[in-house]
Amino acid sequence: MADRGIRRERDGGLVYDNHVPVFRKTPVAQARKKLNFKFITSGVDKPFLILILVLLVFGIIMMFSASFAWGINDEGDGYYYARKQIIFAAMGLAVMAGVSFLDYHFYQNTKICYLFFGVTYFMTVYAALFGSSTADASRWINIGPIQFQPSEILKVAFIIIFAYIMSVNFPHFEKSWKYCVIPFTVIMGLVAGVLMLQRHLSAVLIVGVIGVSMMFVSGMPRATFWKFIGFCAAAVGIVALYFVITGSGFTYISERFESWRNPTSDPQGSTYQTYNSLLAIGSGGWTGLGFGESRQKYLYLPEAQNDFVFSIICEELGFVGAVVVILLFVIFVLRGFYIASHAKDRFGMLVAAGITIQIGIQAFLNIMVASNSFPNTGISLPFFSYGGTALMIQLAEMGILLNISRQGSIKK
Repeated sequence: MADRGIRRERDGGLVYDNHVPVFRKTPVAQARKKLNFKFITSGVDKPFLILILVLLVFGIIMMFSASFAWGINDEGDGYYYARKQIIFAAMGLAVMAGVSFLDYHFYQNTKICYLFFGVTYFMTVYAALFGSSTADASRWINIGPIQFQPSEILKVAFIIIFAYIMSVNFPHFEKSWKYCVIPFTVIMGLVAGVLMLQRHLSAVLIVGVIGVSMMFVSGMPRATFWKFIGFCAAAVGIVALYFVITGSGFTYISERFESWRNPTSDPQGSTYQTYNSLLAIGSGGWTGLGFGESRQKYLYLPEAQNDFVFSIICEELGFVGAVVVILLFVIFVLRGFYIASHAKDRFGMLVAAGITIQIGIQAFLNIMVASNSFPNTGISLPFFSYGGTALMIQLAEMGILLNISRQGSIKK
């Protein structure tokens, strides 16, 4: 006799009868046991692809303008940074194209996601202990002429392993809090710990926002989620109180906050970078001084081609140019969430949401730092800031998003 009242749904490797999980060996469930290596050639999300290309081209053009004087000063060639960025962009586009065809369920495999996370984690530990240092922060590994920051790759590994654990444990969320909280706390604690070892506070903040946001959209019971947030807030408060009382390791953080509160207090010293960033932004006015006409990029503003490229955009293109950049990232976030909401399964939704949140929060914090709305923590602007390996990683992430859009219920 047919059960007409039963409504059957699929989520990941599970089949739900009236929202009750029934464990069956669907193709996605089997993918967690065997490597799911196949290519998807269906249509891609064209609006999102165009948006990526606009951000990339616009970013390279503005990075070139911001880096010209520093290229002459550092390498005797004003085109040095732009040339390298274009090469890495071309390589990144090739990677993005390849990844966009690779079925994202390839990452939904126990061995793949844990191996990826483990390797990138220990690379980050190695960078913290034995890597090259800049401004007392050891974050980079040098392999011949190539220098890269493993913490950038760790962000991607963190998103994938978080999405994997959440999609696997989702059927048990209502049964026990340990499936919701313990795995996430352990992973976030490990990642935050190694990033703090690197004195990479901006990355700690970004990873924290990514993790909490992914937990919020994962389907975790709201009561459990808010209890977890309360526990984290209490833990952070205790650690901060310990640093304040003992003074251990708090000097570095307190100096950043003091510089943020009064950017004109030491314009030739601790607040030099922030002070000149504000001068660049204020000089732009409504329409800017014109492309290539920035004055602060002539060795007045350190890292003009990197963390403070947004300041040069404001100086050369004015308020109008700044609004265009902000709107591009707002559209990026909205379209990324659109892809996530139309993903084929929970794993795809969580990966898409995680990548979108990562790019969005990084852009938001970079703009806040440049305008002194947030303490200077060394955050790059995605697609705009100079950095070859970072750009390639970002484009690889775009490839994953495009593949999720290939398999989702999106009108192409």
